[in-house]
Amino acid sequence: MSTEKANAQAHSGATVIRNSGHTEKAEAHGHYVVECYDKDGKLKWRDDIENLIATVGKNLALDSFLAGSSYSVTGPYIGLISSTSYSAVNAADTMTSHAGWLEAGNANAPIYSGSRKTAAWSSASGGSKSLSAALSFSITGSGTVKGCFMVFGSGASATVDNTSGTLYSAGLFTGGDKVVANTDTLNVSFTASL
Repeated sequence: MSTEKANAQAHSGATVIRNSGHTEKAEAHGHYVVECYDKDGKLKWRDDIENLIATVGKNLALDSFLAGSSYSVTGPYIGLISSTSYSAVNAADTMTSHAGWLEAGNANAPIYSGSRKTAAWSSASGGSKSLSAALSFSITGSGTVKGCFMVFGSGASATVDNTSGTLYSAGLFTGGDKVVANTDTLNVSFTASL
């Protein structure tokens, strides 16, 4: 006699997908474009700076964007970084403490006429905001420029070597140091993006 047996079995499966949600990340970036013209208006060189956004600058931006009320900005002002005593630009730099670099313009070559330049902005578009026009530095004493910086916020000043305000950004030329001569003009543009 033959016996038939049937083994009844049930199977089920499940899959867990983790971290499948939509992620959006905002990073602060800044890009300087600097052009040097001689006294006759002839382009001598052009270079870019992908700058470092200082931690104190990020903090001020976040506080202003997310918790500000009737906020108005002081500045921003753009200055030049001298090659004199240069060692580094650091995310921990502040206007009162940036041991790795000095500002060009007074005691540190190159020298330029007037004060730091005041940024004027076009409307933001596509997650970027640019200066409405390049800022012009008229060189009156030759020297070597490493890059540029931007300061703004409470206490910020257009006065060269003033240490008040909040350092927003600082950066170096991608093509290395740039020598400028008396009567040269540096035109600096800046674009911020998130």
